[in-house]
Amino acid sequence: MDAFKDRLSERARDTSRPDLAHQCQGRPLTEAEVAFAEALMAIYGAGTHDYTAVAAALAERALPAPMSGRTDWTEALLAEELTAINADLDAAYEANGYGA
Repeated sequence: MDAFKDRLSERARDTSRPDLAHQCQGRPLTEAEVAFAEALMAIYGAGTHDYTAVAAALAERALPAPMSGRTDWTEALLAEELTAINADLDAAYEANGYGA
């Protein structure tokens, strides 16, 4: 459950502009990115916030990294994946605009 995403979707329905629910995305998230986001929300929700501990929790889950496919999570890999995903989403936004 993602309360922020739920609220955006609710607000988009309220304004009859469904594209606003995903206005910051120039492309849909991949299944791997969604799984990664859900895992991060669960880990953060459990009170883990330190990057080293977050990476260890991802490694315990053997979750494939969205960009590299690796499962040997470290603090460095976590930073690399977040940076790569952000750059890819930024490029898609620049190319496609919002609500793709």
